[in-house]
Order: sequence, then C-alpha cells, then structure tokens
Amino acid sequence: MITFPNAKINLGLNVVERRPDGYHNIETVFYPIPLTDILEIVPAQGSETTLTTYGNPVDCPPEKNLVMKAYRMLAEQCEIPLVDIYLYKHIPDGAGLGGGSSDAAHTLTMLRQMFKLDISDRQLAVMAAKLGADCAFFVYNRPMAATGIGDVLNPVDVDVKGLTLLLVKPAVAVSTAQAYSRVVPATPPQWACDVVTWPIQQWDGALANDFEPSVFALYPQLWIIKAALLDAGALYAALSGSGSTIYGIFDNAKLAEDASAKFADCATFVLAL
Repeated sequence: MITFPNAKINLGLNVVERRPDGYHNIETVFYPIPLTDILEIVPAQGSETTLTTYGNPVDCPPEKNLVMKAYRMLAEQCEIPLVDIYLYKHIPDGAGLGGGSSDAAHTLTMLRQMFKLDISDRQLAVMAAKLGADCAFFVYNRPMAATGIGDVLNPVDVDVKGLTLLLVKPAVAVSTAQAYSRVVPATPPQWACDVVTWPIQQWDGALANDFEPSVFALYPQLWIIKAALLDAGALYAALSGSGSTIYGIFDNAKLAEDASAKFADCATFVLAL
C-alpha cells in the first residue's frame, strides 16, 4: 500500500505562555499543502519490521525515525504483523513544514487501513500526539486551529482555494529549542483562528508568527526572503513554524513562478492551493 504524506504551513503562530512542564502553549492554524513524501508499507520479507529511506538524506538511524516509532506504538496496542516500510523523502527537513510528523501520522493511518483496526480518528490523534506536537493534525489533515502544544485541534474555515503558494527553503537550519528560548510568550492582539477567516488582503500586519523577530535577527536572509516575496506580489508572506521555510501566497501563478526564479540558491516549490 502506498500513500503520499503531505506537508503543512502555519498560518500565524502565537506563543501564548510557558507551561510548568517546560513546553509552551501556542495558537496557530495548520494548513495542509500538496508537497509530499512517498510512503509504502508491505508485508515483511524477513523476521523483523524494517524501514528503508530514499531521496533527501535522513539524519537519524531507522530505529529513531518517527515512522518506526509510530509502528512500534501501534504494535504495542494492537496485534499487527511485521512490515517493511519504504519512505521517499521529498519534503525538506528542519523546514517548519512538518514532514517527519506527517510521515509518522500517515504510517498510523495506513496501518489502520491495512489491518482494518477499529480505531477512531480521535483515538489515533491521541496516539500521534505522543510522537510529536503536530502529528495529531495530520491524522485529520484539514485546516485546523491548534492550541495547547499544538495538539488541541478544532476545524477552521480558510478560503485560499485557487491561490498559489511559493515555498522558499534556504540552506539554513533553525533550532526549534533556540527559537522558543528567544520568544517572550504573550496573549496576541489577534488570534490566528480569527484572522484567517478574513480576506487574505487583510492578513498582513494582523496574522503574525511570533518566531519571526528572533529568528530573523539570527538569520537576516530569512527576512530578506520574506521582503522579496512581498515585493514580488505575494498577498501574504510569513515564516512557517520556527522555520526555516518562508512562504508567499499569490493570486497569480505566473507571479509565483517568476518570483521563484529570484531564489536560485534556495529550494523552491510552487504549489496550487
């Protein structure tokens, strides 16, 4: 069985407060986008479950990959056979796009389908959240307002259909822990879940990512990319997650294609929303 785990972007990201457990409560809107990896799961040929990766290099051993952790978590709760898993990585790592989280969540949903497990989306999302804060989102895989550490999810209506997304991923890796350490939590003047229901022309200045000031101070090239996207005609541009991907949303596909040519030293993806 084959599926295509997709990426996400964050439409706004507010760091609201630091929790007693050391994590942070946030408020954001997760939006699924059509940039995908390829995940195949087949019955095992040998005496153990295996993971083989292709495409972009994966900087961790198979046993520590979220995909294998997802398999083991489900196997501890349900009797499922051994499998061989093949993962082609196309979504950039360390990009704020949720690629690893999506792979893990899609592993859970595919295993549920393959072995006809009686597990609801809600139950699977609770399991997925134990693997990573944004894993639960990919179980539902539709626009969601997220609170808590990103695991409390509620559907939200976002109207960006027919627009074009340009992702720009420079050769920069942003440490999530470092990004959080430089943010001062606060209640936002506007909640992201409210702003995304407005016309996109009204988002700029109201839909904020709290990581931008500190991350841009560390990596000025990210601010330059955002400014260039807006200058190229993007209706809205922002950092996704804690980075390092900057995205721009355009109402004209040719403008997005033309803008992508300005970033020859970066990975770029032009996607229809």
